[in-house]
Amino acid sequence: MPPRLTSFADDALIALDNLADRASGLVNPTIRLGVTGLSRSGKTVFISSLVHNLLHGGRLPLFEAVQSGRVSAVRLEPQPDDAVPRFQYEDHIRALVKERIWPDSTRAISELRITLDYQSASSWTRMFSPGRLSIDIVDYPGEWLLDLPLLGKDFRTFSEETIALAASGIRSELSSAWLALTKATDITASADEMVARDLATRFGDYLKACKADERSLSTLPPGRFLLPGDLEGSPALTFAPLALPPDGRPERGSLWAMMDRRYEAYKSVVVKPFFREHFARLDRQIVLVDALQAMNRGPEAVQDLERALTDVLACFRPGSNSILSSLLGRRIDRVLVAATKADHLHHESHDRLDRLTRRLVDRAIERIGMAGAGIDVMALASVRATREATVRRDGHDLPVIVGTPMDGEKIAGEIFDGERKTAIFPGDLPENPESLFERIEAGDASVELPDVNVVRFRPPQLEEIGGGIKLSVPHIRLDRAMQFLFGDRLA
Repeated sequence: MPPRLTSFADDALIALDNLADRASGLVNPTIRLGVTGLSRSGKTVFISSLVHNLLHGGRLPLFEAVQSGRVSAVRLEPQPDDAVPRFQYEDHIRALVKERIWPDSTRAISELRITLDYQSASSWTRMFSPGRLSIDIVDYPGEWLLDLPLLGKDFRTFSEETIALAASGIRSELSSAWLALTKATDITASADEMVARDLATRFGDYLKACKADERSLSTLPPGRFLLPGDLEGSPALTFAPLALPPDGRPERGSLWAMMDRRYEAYKSVVVKPFFREHFARLDRQIVLVDALQAMNRGPEAVQDLERALTDVLACFRPGSNSILSSLLGRRIDRVLVAATKADHLHHESHDRLDRLTRRLVDRAIERIGMAGAGIDVMALASVRATREATVRRDGHDLPVIVGTPMDGEKIAGEIFDGERKTAIFPGDLPENPESLFERIEAGDASVELPDVNVVRFRPPQLEEIGGGIKLSVPHIRLDRAMQFLFGDRLA
């Protein structure tokens, strides 16, 4: 059972926030959709493509309300939370469509409201519903979500778990400088600001090395060490895990006591406000993961992604909202885990990516003892940057994908300039991932992961349909994601 993350006082404040939201929702029906992701999984691209396709009549055959013609108008409106930065949709879509570059990744929380006017499919509902739904999209870094389990851990538990993980596998190499400094530090000595700063710096360097593209590890709390923002250099970010000696807890005024206090301050100043003001007010959630990148980086990256998903799903309480629970303790009743970059595979492997990700999620659900109700998994591409083709080689037809590699991308020793297209064989995922995961979990050193070509392609060049109007952003299964996340609210 996941640990309790909030106190009764926190619950009371959350209940007040939810009452205010529900009162507003009586006038303007609203759903709050959380969007987050792990390790460059494409949160900004997902939101930009979703909004662009709704505004510009994109091909959404599996989004029933649009496909049936019941949605009559879509528009952007001012967001309800004036203290939260607006998601800069216009800037991001300009980068994607006009400049054909990928927008900057999420570094802080932001919000955007898009409103749909629709006709209900039920004549009974049409009598009582205004036929309008506002979707408040809340974009936040995955690192912040991975901080939530810290609310249920004291400094000693956090330290023991973090140090044990850092000493395992490939992390032992990346953490060597920090762990060496930790072992050489007298935690019972009087608190020293310079010692604390050195430890925090080395610890932060270790986390950044884990996140680097060549490693692509996912379990990296505390998240603000990677995205400090205006807290950089503050005492709340100047701490590091410490190994507690077997003879007990050091005295007040010691380095240990100072680190313990700052860890608790981090939870109070950083984690709790995010939980109460944003996370606890969500109705639906999508978690984007880059499973292909993990597969490409090896067994440890795959295991780390599973560990991160376990921590992430432990934060959610999927299930149906009753009237009382939605007013007092809102429950996220639908969670979608989506493996991105499906356009990097031939369509024959899309279902395999789906099954691989589902296997990761099912294992995570099993580990935390949670039912899978309200959780779905799918492979998608928010923006389809490639097209499929077939080439003839050695008398056989070989399925390939065609796209424009990013400037400086290197494929088979050839460096591309960002203008020339190329065809690559994307590789194959296993049809049944079960045996592969069994070998990974057993620690089989000889296990070989599928060879998947992870190439960075430029966004596609959109064609014009006349009058300078460009087609909507192409995608894979974005419509299916919309249907799961909020299609029922347009019934």
